[in-house]
Amino acid sequence: MRYQIFHQIIYQYDRPTVLDLHRIQMRPVSNVAQSLRQFSLQISPMPELLVENVELDGNAVLQSWFSEQPTQALSIQMIAEVETYRSNPFLYRLDPRAVTLPIDYPASLAHSLHPYLTGLVSGGGLQAIDPTAMQLAQEIWLSTQGDLVGFLSELNQQIYHQCEYSVRDTGSPYPPGITWQQKAGSCRDYAVLFMETCRAMGLASRFVSGYHVNSEGDQTLQENLHLHAWCEVYLPGAGWRGYDPAHGVAVADNYITLFAAPTPRDTAPIVGSRKTKGVQSQLHYQLKIQILAGDAG
Repeated sequence: MRYQIFHQIIYQYDRPTVLDLHRIQMRPVSNVAQSLRQFSLQISPMPELLVENVELDGNAVLQSWFSEQPTQALSIQMIAEVETYRSNPFLYRLDPRAVTLPIDYPASLAHSLHPYLTGLVSGGGLQAIDPTAMQLAQEIWLSTQGDLVGFLSELNQQIYHQCEYSVRDTGSPYPPGITWQQKAGSCRDYAVLFMETCRAMGLASRFVSGYHVNSEGDQTLQENLHLHAWCEVYLPGAGWRGYDPAHGVAVADNYITLFAAPTPRDTAPIVGSRKTKGVQSQLHYQLKIQILAGDAG
């Protein structure tokens, strides 16, 4: 599938404001599942210095430093063309040690995956696994008799069918126990619940921010969209594989990844601060995606 993405984010301030360093995380990744064919970024006011880096998880981060000239708004507009390739999300062969739970990550790999195995809190810090997620993991493990693929599928379906989905534009994800107790949440709440339950079973998982394109029907231009979130699990023999409990599916070629990290707070499209203190801001955004082609030819 090929897509053209238009994503604009605007912060309007209640008085003239001097901007400090901002991290812009709006460049879609390029890997075996998708490639970035075209990319442009417009920033207003124009930064004095832009530096692009590659983070630990392979994400692109644009660091921007601004002048001391006050501004009433910060506008960032991204246009990208992306091609995705993963039409069959189950086209892999697991390592024999990863067929049943708990899986046995090799020692060297387990060390590298440590940040993806520790419990999460709402603010993004690390702690012990949430007890609710631990109980849910044990129940699904028992019902699927420890089958790894069955566990992931059943967890995905339980969250999808038992929880009521809602859109919440701002705020940190709810703790897993709150989401499961209320049986309701946003895509990022579902992703954190899925992650935590996987980690309770010793499955390395990470939070993914990006775009979901409705593949049903013949609508080629989709407007008034929202940034989406899902989870990826590291499976020996298959690598990182995505699951989206908000839609109850394994992630395929109608998903476009922007950023992936061990914690949700690291995946925000814009992270920055202001030198002017006590400023109030309003967030405005526009997101639309044009489907350019129905295959990856």
